[in-house]
Amino acid sequence: MSILEYNGAAIIAMTGKNCVGIAADTRLGIQAQTVATDFKKVFKVNDKLFVGLAGLATDVQTLDQILRFRQNLYELREERPMTPKVFSNLLSNILYEKRFGPWFVEPVVAGIDEAGKPFLSEMDLIGAPVYTDDFVVSGTCSGNMYGMCETLYKPDMEPDDLFETLSQALLSSVDRDALSGWGGVVHIITADGVKSRVLKGRMD
Repeated sequence: MSILEYNGAAIIAMTGKNCVGIAADTRLGIQAQTVATDFKKVFKVNDKLFVGLAGLATDVQTLDQILRFRQNLYELREERPMTPKVFSNLLSNILYEKRFGPWFVEPVVAGIDEAGKPFLSEMDLIGAPVYTDDFVVSGTCSGNMYGMCETLYKPDMEPDDLFETLSQALLSSVDRDALSGWGGVVHIITADGVKSRVLKGRMD
């Protein structure tokens, strides 16, 4: 067993027309034993930027605190909000610093950049990034999520269509994975703001 699969997770981020969405399940488990069904895996950085952390639950919470600290420091020094590209580079450096004893987390960054265009990136546990313009997935059922996203994704979706596609991809994927599921949360980020919705999933 990989330590990344100890608690279970499923995170998808996807682009639309001048919008981006990020969705995650809410289960916290110890392998097959479910401990909580309201565990937070997607964190708001600012009004146009979210980060999803899949992996070991203790490292997810620790890394969230470190990122908030570094982000507050940046905003005090620079007097401007962090852009998705800058945040992605910061996160990559934080992970690479600890490459010999890494954080067991595989992050997904989703946001809207200064030009109003969607931004997506994903990293492995030592911070090697991948940038894409369609979708990224992370977690214990990434194979399922890739299959669903490749089937359902269409370029330039409107925010409501993006929400529907993300929801269907997430719920269908976690139904076939024992380590993730128990509902989900979807955030749709546009230039006007963020819409967050909670999904009900199978409770088994």
